[in-house]
Amino acid sequence: MIPETVPKEDVFLASAEFCKTSHVSSFDKYKELYMKSIENPGEFWGGVAKDFFWKTKHCGDFLSYNFDVTKGEIFTKFMEGATTNICYNLLDRNVHEKNLGNKVAFFWEGNEPGDALTITYRELLQKVCQFANVLKTQGVKKGDRVSIYMPMVVELVVAMLACARIGAVHSIVFAGFSAESLCERIMDSECSLLITADGFYRGDKLINLKLLADDALQKCKDKGFAVSRCIVLKHLSKGAEEGSQSPPAKRSCPDLQDNLTGRVKKRRPVPQVPWNPEVDQCWHTLVKGASDQCEPEWCDSEDPLFILYTSGSTGKPKGVLHTVSGYMLYTATTFRLVFDYQPDDVYWCTADIGWITGHSYITYGPLANGATSVLFEGLPTYPDVGRMWEIVDKYRVTKFYTAPTAIRLLMKYGSEPVKKHKRDSLKVLGTVGEPINPEAWQWYYSVVGEKRCPIVDTFWQTETGGHVLTPLPAATPMKPGSATFPFFGVLPAILNESGEELEGPSEGYLVFKQPWPGIMRTVYGNQMRFETTYFKKFPGYYVTGDGCKRDKDGYYWITGRIDDMLNVSGHLLSTAEVESALVEHECVAEAAVVGRPHPVKGESLYCFVTLSEGVSFSGGLESELRNLVREKIGAIATPDYIQNAPGLPKTRSGKIMRRVLRKIACGERELGDISTLADSSVVEQLFQNRCCTA
Repeated sequence: MIPETVPKEDVFLASAEFCKTSHVSSFDKYKELYMKSIENPGEFWGGVAKDFFWKTKHCGDFLSYNFDVTKGEIFTKFMEGATTNICYNLLDRNVHEKNLGNKVAFFWEGNEPGDALTITYRELLQKVCQFANVLKTQGVKKGDRVSIYMPMVVELVVAMLACARIGAVHSIVFAGFSAESLCERIMDSECSLLITADGFYRGDKLINLKLLADDALQKCKDKGFAVSRCIVLKHLSKGAEEGSQSPPAKRSCPDLQDNLTGRVKKRRPVPQVPWNPEVDQCWHTLVKGASDQCEPEWCDSEDPLFILYTSGSTGKPKGVLHTVSGYMLYTATTFRLVFDYQPDDVYWCTADIGWITGHSYITYGPLANGATSVLFEGLPTYPDVGRMWEIVDKYRVTKFYTAPTAIRLLMKYGSEPVKKHKRDSLKVLGTVGEPINPEAWQWYYSVVGEKRCPIVDTFWQTETGGHVLTPLPAATPMKPGSATFPFFGVLPAILNESGEELEGPSEGYLVFKQPWPGIMRTVYGNQMRFETTYFKKFPGYYVTGDGCKRDKDGYYWITGRIDDMLNVSGHLLSTAEVESALVEHECVAEAAVVGRPHPVKGESLYCFVTLSEGVSFSGGLESELRNLVREKIGAIATPDYIQNAPGLPKTRSGKIMRRVLRKIACGERELGDISTLADSSVVEQLFQNRCCTA
């Protein structure tokens, strides 16, 4: 439970001035609210719900749930019987009830400096209604799934909110994923329509997104699942309209005219866009005649809102399903309290909307609070390593949220590129995606925040919907590297291997004992997998898959994944998924993948491959294997190291001892007990074959 007092030494505190205006201004206030949220969640979250619009009120219990697989099907239900629309609460409520129509919703900053636009809440509402009407003309209705495969542009937000407005379920696929990954997600969610773009730039690199989308749709068709409609945003190109047989003429980017004004593009090559008039339709043509009035579809609290795929330890991604009301309440509340959102803030989350961080803390959480946000298409190091701080100064950003990977990357360049920019607007800094090492935390605090900005080191998952362990900037004394204490409504525990709860300072499995509004409801189309993955190991608990330790002061520290998952640059990757891609190569008989510490990414992929008889290991083969993984999964899964492994360390029952492989990858000779190995001689051979750069 929460400690009575927190340490006064070896911690970092927010200034007294900051605490004066904070929503949760002291640790005592945090404890008071926390106990209320645990002991009477209906009263606590019912108070939050009063700020939102409900077409009909809930009836019966505010919360009902079962976390124990021995007692039947696992479920969580919040505000059952209530009806609302999340898009209405994000846009209409802010425009018509809170008079925020002229307030900026997003400052969009493109890949190139100077490539920018501004969109207000009123303009965003109009564009969402227009596109919602477009979706309806395409036959999309409540409950239908829509795949979205787009870069970080305002139209991505428009597309997801248009789905929410009509009760359709969006499934956003990160634009860095391969055609194979997109195909797999389209088929699993049985999407009826795909929304994509011609392409985009990441730094100097052109990503021809339409080619990848076409490849994915062809793969779907080859596997017996045809998607008959694809809406294409002309983000970079101009030329072929819907129905044209010819590809668009190649034009320079300044020629682009669309229905969002203010873009000024650097002259760069634009993609040649293949066009299939039987499937492809132009976004701009479709919205041109669409009405900007669209009545929202009123949805039940537990109706599905979106599916978002996350890697699974079996190799097949899991379609995490979130529902309307609980997710809305939770993202709105975590955003407001964790970042201590104030009406004059300018907030910037550097994540991609293709990940859960972008769903919760670029779109849904900020817009539910009427916040002004920065939406960034580019890279933190392009065109130079000062880009992020240039943007902070340009928009006077007050609350800044990024990944430890980005912090460690920028640390490599020293403090000088940071100090060239003022950053005097910053008030709160945040981290997300992976545990932050104390050295990076200290640099972030001292150099970026100049020792005046509290750091909220947030722990959460795609499955949790929002922050579950996190400091509150004015209330929580901070320890570098610790996620500190649970958010409201979250009841953590640490278990040993036998499922016994550990008290006091301890280390073991991180679990949660009761639901909060934003927790996932199921794995789409596979309730059995949902129950097996998250609830079967320890009945009565939600199992995170992460290890955790609690120190003598009651602070929680995430120690990393316990299952066969890797956290690379804040993104979970399945070892099984990478291994499956490697063994598709005709020269690979077997593969094993482990994580190796990386100074920037946190973990890197170290792959051991056993080759087929008569095949020799070469640089050419290594390159083919890297490309194969990129093709099957995406660039984020590209192996850092591929080692020739004539044999793998296995037990007599044939199980690969990954613990030994992790030691070999790190060059550590202290292997512990290896008496159960069937053939211990392979270990020395693997040490001799270690990658010379590792």
